[in-house]
Amino acid sequence: MDLKQTAISLAMMTFVLSSMIGMGLGLRLNEIVAPLRNWRLVAQGLLANFVVMPLAAVGIAKLMRLDESMFIGLLLLGAAGGAPFLPKLAQIAKGNLAFAVGLMVLLMVITVGYLPVVMPMLLPGVSVSPAQIAKSLTLLMLLPLSGALAVNANWPAMAAKIKPALDRTSNISLIALIGLLTLLNLRSVMAVFGTGGIFAGVAFLAVGYAVGWVLGGPGADTRAVMGLGTAQRNIAAALVVANQSFDDPNVVVMVVVVAIVGLLTLMPLARALGRRAPAVMTSVG
Repeated sequence: MDLKQTAISLAMMTFVLSSMIGMGLGLRLNEIVAPLRNWRLVAQGLLANFVVMPLAAVGIAKLMRLDESMFIGLLLLGAAGGAPFLPKLAQIAKGNLAFAVGLMVLLMVITVGYLPVVMPMLLPGVSVSPAQIAKSLTLLMLLPLSGALAVNANWPAMAAKIKPALDRTSNISLIALIGLLTLLNLRSVMAVFGTGGIFAGVAFLAVGYAVGWVLGGPGADTRAVMGLGTAQRNIAAALVVANQSFDDPNVVVMVVVVAIVGLLTLMPLARALGRRAPAVMTSVG
């Protein structure tokens, strides 16, 4: 791994770990599970993330006549739900934070089994390693979140004292990650201009947000979370599969391009939603 990828990986790991631990220190398990008891809302989230988004990737790629490598990159993102950025976006948008964490964990766990099944079906000859995907997601997300939830359940005073430092680390590392992804991949991103890749990424994100919003239930707080959570894909899982299963570097480039476009569009969108949201939307019950 070169220095550029090391820097990006370090920033991403720092952000994901600090976000998961910080979120866990501020929530209790019942607050995460309770929103997921709405089976209709959960089913609509699964429909949006694992049926509509892969189909949207295929449709947009055909409509834009993307080359094979960009199509594969977009399809990987379409099949990878459970972005670790979702709780941060939900927090900024003043959406239902507990629902965001619960939805993220649910989508992330399903992605582990879904990606290895759906990719060979849509791309014959492709093989992915579910064990590698599961290891990455478990170590970086599930275990830190579980540990932080346990700390908050048993030592709430300690959790309250530690959480602000984790929140600051999360914010700083997210800014660093956006900067690194943009600056260190600038040449690759510029090369995508003229191919339709960037426009395809924007269209993909727009479809994701619109579908998530429509299927997000009657509450404005859950609609915001579902919209953001469907548009923002699991970049880490997509990159793991792209690096392991494809020799063409343009597959990774397409994933990175959509990641950059997503961060640069969804963050301002989340801030706009947060400014319009009433205080009640911050509830996690």
